[in-house]
Amino acid sequence: MKRINLLFILGLFAIAASAQNETGTVELQEVEVKAAKVIHKPDGQIIYPTEAQKSASHSGYSILQKLSLPNIRVDEVMQSLSVIDGRGSVQLRINGIVVGREEMLALAPENISRIDFIDNPGVRYGEGIACVINILTRRMDSGYTVGFDLTQALTTKLGHDLVYGKWNAGKSELSLSYDFGYRDFKGNRMDETAHYRLTDGSTHTIERHDIASRSRSFSNGLQLKYNLADSANYVFQASLSADFSRVPGNYQHKQIVDGNEQYFATRREKNQSSSPVLDLYYFRQLSPRQSLTLNAVGTYIGTSLHNSYNEGSPYAYDVDGKTCSFMGEAIYENRLNPFTFTTGINYMQKYTNNTYSGDVNSVSPMHNRNVYAFAEIKGTVGPVRYTAGIGGNYLDYRQQSDKYHYWLFRPKASLAYNPAQAVQLKYDFQISEHVSQVAMISNTSIRNNSMEWTQGNPNIKPNREQEHTFQLSYTHPRIQSFLQVYGKLCHRPNMAAYIRTEDNRFVYTQLNQKEIDVLHLMFYVNGWIIPDKFSMALSGTFFRCFNFGEDYTHCKTFYSGNANVQAYLGKFTFSAFVDSGFRFLEGETEGFNGVFTYLNAAYRHKNLSLSLTWQQPLNPHYKQSQSDVYNRYVRKTTTLHCRDFGNLVSLNIAWKFSQGRAYKNIRRNIKQKADKDTGILR
Repeated sequence: MKRINLLFILGLFAIAASAQNETGTVELQEVEVKAAKVIHKPDGQIIYPTEAQKSASHSGYSILQKLSLPNIRVDEVMQSLSVIDGRGSVQLRINGIVVGREEMLALAPENISRIDFIDNPGVRYGEGIACVINILTRRMDSGYTVGFDLTQALTTKLGHDLVYGKWNAGKSELSLSYDFGYRDFKGNRMDETAHYRLTDGSTHTIERHDIASRSRSFSNGLQLKYNLADSANYVFQASLSADFSRVPGNYQHKQIVDGNEQYFATRREKNQSSSPVLDLYYFRQLSPRQSLTLNAVGTYIGTSLHNSYNEGSPYAYDVDGKTCSFMGEAIYENRLNPFTFTTGINYMQKYTNNTYSGDVNSVSPMHNRNVYAFAEIKGTVGPVRYTAGIGGNYLDYRQQSDKYHYWLFRPKASLAYNPAQAVQLKYDFQISEHVSQVAMISNTSIRNNSMEWTQGNPNIKPNREQEHTFQLSYTHPRIQSFLQVYGKLCHRPNMAAYIRTEDNRFVYTQLNQKEIDVLHLMFYVNGWIIPDKFSMALSGTFFRCFNFGEDYTHCKTFYSGNANVQAYLGKFTFSAFVDSGFRFLEGETEGFNGVFTYLNAAYRHKNLSLSLTWQQPLNPHYKQSQSDVYNRYVRKTTTLHCRDFGNLVSLNIAWKFSQGRAYKNIRRNIKQKADKDTGILR
């Protein structure tokens, strides 16, 4: 911990020294760029996309890819966003409401008024959210929008299709969408070499090599939404959706080299799930300064799973899973002078009942509850902009004879100061929580192979995480850049542990152990080489990990970087992106998320958009991931190559037709989303 604190101090001195080179003090409220306008806030930025960027985009994913947001990876083919350094998840919103893939594909970029990029989410957003991207749009007063978005890979069996429609009449809007996705990969190959230290002191080595595999999945989603809005007074929205997914039968045929013995083994899996979700939302403008937001989400998940593997001896089990959850939230906001005050409460009640049968005989009914209350103010004092918040969490888990409750105090603060025009200094601090997945706090144990097992730990407790961020940013009419120092201190975290039994079984579980610390330095620059025609973004990171377990210490340093270029040539847009991949060390596992590269050419004419993407060019044996375990009992390396993702060429066809008049701006505030955690141990 002393090493982390020393580096924080050095980083702070470096930032202060840079600031001293500027004379005078000018508060930077907003910087207007010819190509875009950027407004700095204590929790992030407000970005106004250019007309060139909006006209060259056909969906929410498309416009975000062109903005080159720092530390964000946009995968237009897989239609997903992720944080490159893996420090949490990206929360997507449209007009303040959490949205998914369907809403992002149906979004009309030409209707975007601005984008709030919150890279320092306040206490109201809860835990596990690295950044929030809120896209603000205008809604037609009357008329309709219909369209489709079809993505088909040309080199493998992979597709995502969406058909949607919206109808507006006065204050009402009715929308309906249906999406279908499928994947059928046969090119995945996993290779693993594992060394097991036995009780007699000898080492037993097993090699596992995929010689054939198949990974298939099918998904269907239907969503019906009704929205009643008076932009000056209220918004009511009711959404009913249903998701259905099916894995008809995946397999991995493996060649096993077990000492001097060689044989073949097969792992098989099939599952299906269904999940209806009802989401009710209400926003009321109580006065010109005061507002109230209410939200309730009910989710049911039904899952059926079969898994078998015959390495060493046959082993198979089935799971019949049922999950019911309710999430509710109430938020009150008052825009006082000189600050805005926000307070609220979030409640979650969940029941999970997964019945394991076959070689795993377990019933794990679990009740868990989470109550979170918070209050936050943000405003300006002279040249300093600030955010200060406080939150409190109460968690309650009950599983048969095992139960516990947990309280957590969660403060958060942010200060931003402009020592000179275009230069900003910012410091963020917060204490948050980390809670293990429901599956890992169950009492279930499953076998992974002939030597390894995974076992839940009902006694594991949530842990506190303390985070500090220093940032020095510079904003010029054609360039935005920053240097950031980030550190995280985790006391008594949930860390990996391998337990060796007397009969040489190696059991993976999680225990509350000593400490995990992280130091992360990042440099980012994004600029217009030719305004409205050619832009480039570059970033580089330094990542240092410290892991202090009860019986191990693992520390390591990693470097990574990425680059993104965009060219706008009339109706054509050309893009290129390369990411060196991200490495990390957590507990006793070093992980690598593979290099990510793509080239894209897009053409747009009126309502029709065509886009051709080439991912992992000239790389037919794409290395998607690798992990290394450094345990005193187990040392192993696992590598996954995916031929289907290598040299992946895909075509996107999007058509959208709108007819209507007038636009309304709707202000909404909401954080809920449907529950996706089944609590099944795998």
